Amino acid sequence: MLSSRFKLMLLAILAITITSCEEDFLDTSPTDAIAAADAFASEENMQLVLNGLHRGLYSQSQTIFPGGSTQRAGNHYWVPIGDNLTGGLIHSASANNLGWRSEMQWISHTDPFSLTNRILWYHRYNIIAGANGLINNAGNLTETPTLNTILGQAYTYRAYSYLSLVQHYAKGYLIGNPASDPGVIILFNSDPPFESGPRATVQETYDQIEADLDEAIRLFQNGNPRGGGGPAAKSQLNINVAYGLKARMALSMGDWQTAADYAVLARDGFPLMDEAAWLSGFNTNDLSEVIWGSNVIAAETTFFRSYFYLASNTFNGSQIRNNPKIADRRVIDAAPDTDYRKKAFLPTAPNTNTSAANGEGGFGNDPNYTDEAVFDAAVDSINNVYGITTRFNLHPYMHFKLKNKNPGSIDPDDVIYMRTAEMYLIEAEAYAMLNNIPAAQAALNALGSERDSAYDVTQYNTQQSLMDHIKWQRRLELYAEGFGYTDHIRWDEPIDHAADGGSGASEILYQDAYQIDRPSVENRWIFKIPQAEIDANPNLGPGDQNPN
Repeated sequence: MLSSRFKLMLLAILAITITSCEEDFLDTSPTDAIAAADAFASEENMQLVLNGLHRGLYSQSQTIFPGGSTQRAGNHYWVPIGDNLTGGLIHSASANNLGWRSEMQWISHTDPFSLTNRILWYHRYNIIAGANGLINNAGNLTETPTLNTILGQAYTYRAYSYLSLVQHYAKGYLIGNPASDPGVIILFNSDPPFESGPRATVQETYDQIEADLDEAIRLFQNGNPRGGGGPAAKSQLNINVAYGLKARMALSMGDWQTAADYAVLARDGFPLMDEAAWLSGFNTNDLSEVIWGSNVIAAETTFFRSYFYLASNTFNGSQIRNNPKIADRRVIDAAPDTDYRKKAFLPTAPNTNTSAANGEGGFGNDPNYTDEAVFDAAVDSINNVYGITTRFNLHPYMHFKLKNKNPGSIDPDDVIYMRTAEMYLIEAEAYAMLNNIPAAQAALNALGSERDSAYDVTQYNTQQSLMDHIKWQRRLELYAEGFGYTDHIRWDEPIDHAADGGSGASEILYQDAYQIDRPSVENRWIFKIPQAEIDANPNLGPGDQNPN
């Protein structure tokens, strides 16, 4: 069995998903009186279970399974952690709300007893459990396009969860030995006693991911198209999401042609944003190039557990007000003025925080200002433009890429998971790795010429120059969207805040995480298996823990 704690979680999932029922279902059957068997008795009920999985992506974890915590709210936490760990989303001061500084300092994910390791593990297996319930009970119903669409989403969710698990709790595919490296536990049961085997290999885990995505695509092809195109509709997974996940999976495996092919399929129908949309704040699925994201329901907001609380400089929470998040100045300084993305970052914002980690907070310490009136005017201008107040500290290279729809508030905003821009960058990287220079340039040009009015892709005419540029593009375009962790592992790149003039991070604040060796030689890149899982699961022992 997976573990006693996980058994409890599985027993709870139906209660969670069914309480997400809509009005018409509530009229015929109270939410607290639905037996588990009834949850899968009809397409309508299965859709309600599926809706529970959608909401479970962003709900506070204690609402999803026993042993959860109010300190984590699903992908509100798991999306930005990828850039928090790798120094893309840089802390300007010491603030540890929700353990966000401990994550940045590489304290949490290297500790088998940490809340982060435990909750991420159980959150992803919770999704798998719900997907299994849908898949395993579908045989009781007649196949229809609607049922195929529901099952397509279930298989996609399972693949998404296994990909997340294997990329965090196992060694990277391209830097290890996937045929023998331990991956994660593969679970197919949806009923007690939830028995599982030992850790599958990395290769076996990827094989399962690919099989699930292929089945999802087949089902979607025989299902109904996604209804509508608004923020709520994009919380429903569709064939484009399955294509996009297959592109991500293939990229992480070095299956370059597959990555390129599926990236093209994934973005079909989702045109790139223009300047106004790109600079609007990334706070809604309604943006044209959003393929998939959680539509956060106002009544179920996570307040100070949200993505924007951790990453957006307009959210009215102490994590942000006391510790504005900044960008790596090496990335921003490399952007030409003709690239409109540069407008989302403020290299010369006044440093108003007297507790700033760089010791330059307050007029008289900030080297960018010698005139106090100019300093104060710059503060007023930023506050007026971005809808914040003097309660919010400012800092050079702070970003306004992520902006609340209602700036200065704690209102909920959507969480974006997949965009067209990422798919262009996957295609470009895949072709660069195949040394197909023209194809890589074509993919890059589509994105670069939209973002930069003077873009000239022809200057990137070798594999090395293409890859260097693609890496820079990903760091700028996908800033704060959580891809830093998997990018570093795929590229086998270290973290070095001191190199090339420095990132702007404080060595005193970042401590050991200021410089981390590349993933192929540094085992701390791999998240620890929760000790609670090893203690409770008879198929695991001390030797199954990931190495230090």
